[in-house]
Amino acid sequence: MRIAILGASGRTGGTLVGLALERGHEVVALVRTPTKMAVGGPRQVDVRHADVTVASGFPALSDVDVVVSAIGISRGDAPGALVAGARQLAAANVRTVWLGALGSGVSSRSGGLIYAGVMRMFVGSELAEKAEADEIALKAGATVFHAPDVTDGPLSSTRSVVPLAELRRPLLPPRISRTTLASLLLDEAETGRHGNGIVVPLT
Repeated sequence: MRIAILGASGRTGGTLVGLALERGHEVVALVRTPTKMAVGGPRQVDVRHADVTVASGFPALSDVDVVVSAIGISRGDAPGALVAGARQLAAANVRTVWLGALGSGVSSRSGGLIYAGVMRMFVGSELAEKAEADEIALKAGATVFHAPDVTDGPLSSTRSVVPLAELRRPLLPPRISRTTLASLLLDEAETGRHGNGIVVPLT
């Protein structure tokens, strides 16, 4: 497959690039600053400048099979960057796997009471934008992943994905390793198994 990764120079995006190449896919890296995109060894990646905040600064994606978005709200970003990214992908009319956050929008209480409190404390000002971006992605037909807190760690052998409606609210704040999350995002990109809706990746 030819997979485009939005936010490929970030930590989760970089993990997605590496795993996609290991699986034998062609990778198109969509990044705001191409000079920050480094791929070691002989592996080939099509790096494209993609500034989601500039209408004319986003490349055409007619040559890719699916886009996996790993963009978030970075320090220094003006409000609206995440929403702009969702709108750009919606306009591109390409199958999308969108990375959102557990504890935002319709999943605001799904991570449990402790998790909801932590999200309000540390991500509170961004929650409304995350929810708006999710809505745009959903209306365009995307599969939206509401991922819990992302940590470093190995690939989980018990990883799975469940629809948000089937998630059992945990007592303790849930976490997932970056490698596990990237693997599940790529699984969805490859299979399209969960279609249009919100799902939660689990370890």
